[in-house]
Amino acid sequence: MADWQSWKKEAAYVGGAWIGADSGKTIDVTNPATGDVLGTVPACGAAETKRAIDAAAEAFDGLAGMGLMDRVGLLWKLHDALMDNQAALAELLTVEMGKPLAEAMGEIAIGAQYVRWFAEEARRAKGEIVPAGVNGRRILVTKHPVGVVGMITPWNFPSSMLARKLAPALAVGCPVVAKPATATPYSGLAWAALAEEVGFASGAVNVLTGSARDIAGAMMDDFRVRKVTFTGSTEVGKELIRQSADTVKKVSMELGGNAPFLVFDDADLDKAVEGAMVSKYRNSGQTCVCANRIYVQAGVHDAFVEKLVEKTRALKVGDGREDGVEQGPLIDMDAVEKVEELLNDAKAKGAEVACGGARHSNGGSFFEPTVLTGATPEMAFAKEEIFGPLAPVFRFETEDEGIAMANDTVFGLASYAYTSDLGRAFRLNQGLAYGMIGINSGLITTVEAPFGGVKESGLGKEGGSQGLEDYLETKYVCIDGI
Repeated sequence: MADWQSWKKEAAYVGGAWIGADSGKTIDVTNPATGDVLGTVPACGAAETKRAIDAAAEAFDGLAGMGLMDRVGLLWKLHDALMDNQAALAELLTVEMGKPLAEAMGEIAIGAQYVRWFAEEARRAKGEIVPAGVNGRRILVTKHPVGVVGMITPWNFPSSMLARKLAPALAVGCPVVAKPATATPYSGLAWAALAEEVGFASGAVNVLTGSARDIAGAMMDDFRVRKVTFTGSTEVGKELIRQSADTVKKVSMELGGNAPFLVFDDADLDKAVEGAMVSKYRNSGQTCVCANRIYVQAGVHDAFVEKLVEKTRALKVGDGREDGVEQGPLIDMDAVEKVEELLNDAKAKGAEVACGGARHSNGGSFFEPTVLTGATPEMAFAKEEIFGPLAPVFRFETEDEGIAMANDTVFGLASYAYTSDLGRAFRLNQGLAYGMIGINSGLITTVEAPFGGVKESGLGKEGGSQGLEDYLETKYVCIDGI
């Protein structure tokens, strides 16, 4: 069985060939846990992207016209290839991104689940026959692949974020041009190697590394790219939406979050603390659905904080490949400085550090898991995404106040709440302005459900039956003279 080094591809993949950048320039890829340079990838730009789009456009008729079960069969093989190489792919992910190996194993597994899920959903991409208002007519509604799809993915989940875009696209017959994050390109390039191994035709899957601005710009400028899907910051997502107007592309955007985590007086506190630990500290707090603001009702506030601090202090921090490590490093020093900036702002406005609160003794970009109490709406993290292991705890009095505080943001991706009151659970479903709500669960991402936000957290859904719709166009055919 191949080790992680054999999956470390130091070339882009275009039209079925592994290539370097035309300029010959490369970009270093660094292990954030050690600071070691793992290798390089090509610094591609607009010219290489155009060739990738050429290859994808040429592959479209063949992929879209392939027998449905032949296409599904390729995805089954892709699923099996992922799971056959799960350990190696997980280690590759850990060394370039830093998350604990157990989390990386889970990421490869859910990526494989997305592939299998959308292979099956493609068999249910049904149209309909609509009753006509005029005798002698038939009205048909049919579904068709949208065309070439451009994909831009982030560094925090460098494998699964691509999985849930690539799988539905390929399932319905859309060739892809993908741009993984510069900090974590190897997990993205591994998908190209896997697609090649299982037999996808030349041009069906293209993966480019290099300048995000140049590669994305070429995607947005080219009319043949009919859809662009992006996961990343709201700021960049807004710019891509603006650029999409020139060629009227279909877009799906999974953007920033500012997830509230509500704990009510009637909650099971032990379960609430476990949920907060999972939601806040998974991936060292570097997820778009992390608990960003923890709101605890006054009656259980002190008891919850005590339990949360105890659990937080017990987290083992270190290199993700070491046994028992639960917290890896942050992705880079910029991320560390962002956490420090938010922490210092909060302390200056009256928050108190209950545990942590400093760079970790491991050095580099490691940071201590931190709990803050006395958080208020005036503090910067009440409006900004933290993206680090900093857990601010706010106090609230009533249900209405808790919901209002939770909704006081332009974001609307994920939210969480712990309560034993069934009626309250339904009121939260109605009242929380979020695309995803976890009731008594801090880990809600699953392939069977639609993942996506409202407000400035994005457009479109990934996962669930809804995840296929973003890669399909709907046609209406009127047949007269029956």
